[in-house]
Amino acid sequence: MSDTDRLAAAFVESSRNTMLSWLLVAVLVVVILGGGYLERYESVLFGIVAIAVIAAPAIAFRDPTVMPPWYFVGLICLPVLWEAFAPQPLVTAVVPSLALATLGLLLAVELHRFTPLRLVPWFAVTLTVLFAMAMGGLLNVLRWSADVLVGTTFLLDGRSQDAINAAVMIELGYVTAAGLLAGAVFYYYFTRIAPEPDPRMTVPTEPDMEASAARSETETGDEPVDETVLSDRLGISVRRQTQLVRIMQLALVGLLLYGLWTLQLPVVTNAVLALLITFIPAVLERDYHIAVEPGLALWVTTAVFLHAIGTAGLYDAIGPYDHLTHTLSATVVAAAGYATLRGIHLHGESIHLPRWAMFAFTIVFVLAMGVVWELLEFAVDQGALLLGMEPILAQHGIDDTIVDMVFNTLGAIIVATWGTVYLTEVSETFADLLEERFGGPDDSGRNA
Repeated sequence: MSDTDRLAAAFVESSRNTMLSWLLVAVLVVVILGGGYLERYESVLFGIVAIAVIAAPAIAFRDPTVMPPWYFVGLICLPVLWEAFAPQPLVTAVVPSLALATLGLLLAVELHRFTPLRLVPWFAVTLTVLFAMAMGGLLNVLRWSADVLVGTTFLLDGRSQDAINAAVMIELGYVTAAGLLAGAVFYYYFTRIAPEPDPRMTVPTEPDMEASAARSETETGDEPVDETVLSDRLGISVRRQTQLVRIMQLALVGLLLYGLWTLQLPVVTNAVLALLITFIPAVLERDYHIAVEPGLALWVTTAVFLHAIGTAGLYDAIGPYDHLTHTLSATVVAAAGYATLRGIHLHGESIHLPRWAMFAFTIVFVLAMGVVWELLEFAVDQGALLLGMEPILAQHGIDDTIVDMVFNTLGAIIVATWGTVYLTEVSETFADLLEERFGGPDDSGRNA
């Protein structure tokens, strides 16, 4: 069984499975009706999306037997069943996050089957983990937005900003743990215990797949990405761009010395980290032969430089400065995510990522990395407080955290919409590196 066909094991063919799966779908219908009556709109939305994803193949094939394994559907239903029948309510986000990750996996498999998107188990599972983390962050952004705009009390319920922020960080920690657990379970399922899949959920044959991808490119404008050199668009010479990078590196050294002189640990830490990051483009080019032209190096250096000098007082002195640095830093993370995804797309014989998928996965990647960053800030701050030290990566309440996530998303959208043409050479040389290290596909696979 090929890797692409192995994903079809997320849908199995058996009368027993059909009966149990539809019985659990009926539970979700009850959840929707009960949630509407009790005004629990999150449950209603979750139930509608879950039913749509679970039943989509059955509707597409007009055959009610094309259903996911009943235990996958049961995992999706577990949060609502727990709330209805367990003596104690859920106290962590682990179970709901496992349900969300399972839903994300089924959605990935269906996109793999019904669109030109092509995945393999390890890649689908990785996307599922990122999806769970990203949705955990997005859900809190939506809750906070509803509280601010409509006056609900999903998050802003009268507690202090710091108390709400701590509760959200703990929830995101459980979400991350649940996503990683789900990823491990799903990978084991596909590689070790996956049953014989429903043949209707296997991908088309290779000629059909190529024709489908070609038709998609014609209909959606998913033509190859044209290469554009950022250095040529900045309006300044390459030499001047390199000089600007060196000037900012020297300024970071000065900031480091200032932090040491004034004994400000946050300034020292951020200056050291920023300085190290500014050398990453040169290391990638020297040791791994990944092309990072001067314009991209200037992009990365500017982002970390502005963040580092913000810790010296600009964050407190200028209110919007934090939004600027988060947006710019998010563009760098999005660029790294896009270049990695496209490198895998070019290298992987069985992986095909249409342009819409690259856009969506780039945003998911940045949202997930935003969750990781906020958790890191929270952990470092709590550790510093326990040691009686000044927080190094200070969080300033739930409003600050959520607004950071919003501007992270804005940075991701900017790169996914307009910035990808500048990353063509990086992603292609990364694909060449993968080919050198792990062996490459044939020419047809590389261009799929």
